[in-house]
Amino acid sequence: MSSPEADNEPSTGPVADLPAVAPQLRALRRRASLTLEAAAGAAGLSPAHLSRLETGQRQPSLPMLLALARTYGTTVSELLGETVGERDAIVRAADMEPTAAGGWTYWQAGASGRGMQALRVHVPYGSQGDIVRVHPGEEWLHVLRGRLRLRLGDTTHRLAPGDSAHFDSLTPHRIAAQDPDGVELLFVHTLLQSPTATLCLGPTFGDMP
Repeated sequence: MSSPEADNEPSTGPVADLPAVAPQLRALRRRASLTLEAAAGAAGLSPAHLSRLETGQRQPSLPMLLALARTYGTTVSELLGETVGERDAIVRAADMEPTAAGGWTYWQAGASGRGMQALRVHVPYGSQGDIVRVHPGEEWLHVLRGRLRLRLGDTTHRLAPGDSAHFDSLTPHRIAAQDPDGVELLFVHTLLQSPTATLCLGPTFGDMP
């Protein structure tokens, strides 16, 4: 996330696979009583880039969705327009629909409206490995399949299946799949309930060894 907007990426047309995102992003920003400039600044985006997301001219990556969800005090599910009738303690495998965002594929592994968000995530090889995240809260991840390179501050860790990491999200961090087949993770992060909570997505580190 040299910034999460990755303005060096080619612009895409309206997103066919995430049809509800653009109007939902605008509606949630207005619900939070944030101007385009204020929301973009809180999420580490430029106003122009957020405007392109709200009009469907650019597809948001999963890190962008997480950034905006924290900014608006909501979940990725709500950003995608997904609704849950009742808050159930059990999430069945058959109900976990895959969603693609920025090259990643993820499945909701927890209910909406909670203080934490749980996801099962597949990170392809070479996808968003240069994106650095810095934000309030905590994150926990567990490697299910494949091998993961996790950069925390100035240290690179290599995690194999069965390994986990639990860290303060204010520590600059980035993840990348180490193997060509990618890596599959269980991922839990805390949600900030204030719609104006600060999120900082800082510059990239040097190349990951």
